Amino acid sequence: MSAATAPHAAQAQILATLAAHFGDGVFSISRFRGNLRLFVPKSRLVELLTALKQQCGCTYLAELGAADYLGYPGRTRNRFEVHYVLRNFDTGGSVIVKAGVDDPDPSLPSAYPLWPGADWMEREVFDMYGIRFEGHPDLRRILMPDEFTAFPLRKDYPLRGRGERHNFPKLTRAES
Repeated sequence: MSAATAPHAAQAQILATLAAHFGDGVFSISRFRGNLRLFVPKSRLVELLTALKQQCGCTYLAELGAADYLGYPGRTRNRFEVHYVLRNFDTGGSVIVKAGVDDPDPSLPSAYPLWPGADWMEREVFDMYGIRFEGHPDLRRILMPDEFTAFPLRKDYPLRGRGERHNFPKLTRAES
């Protein structure tokens, strides 16, 4: 098997394992630039992530992020999508899992119990988008000051902010 076909074979194995476990209708599939993407409702997210880790060998959470699709042309799904990039180091396989959430209170179950490394990634998504992760052990701001009340990566947040920068504490370097 060539290096180019190995990831496709690994993806096919992941799909076969998931189909045997879940059957039809739990998630939808798409491919983009060689990446396998699974779209799952938030009610089945933890179940799918658990199967990918325990049955498909996707033991590494490489990335967890989000996107705001407010005003995106032709968009009919949820406003926000949270994506999980999982890798299987034994087979070279990878899969992207996406789950959508909407306003007014976007929330998903936390992936922290499966991957403790999700801790800071979920905190960053919370801090920038306001998406809450239920069951997270310490969900609080990580990049913005605690008193900051907005979510700067949301599409409805003004590019120049709302005048709150003058309230931020000044950080200076100590003279050596």
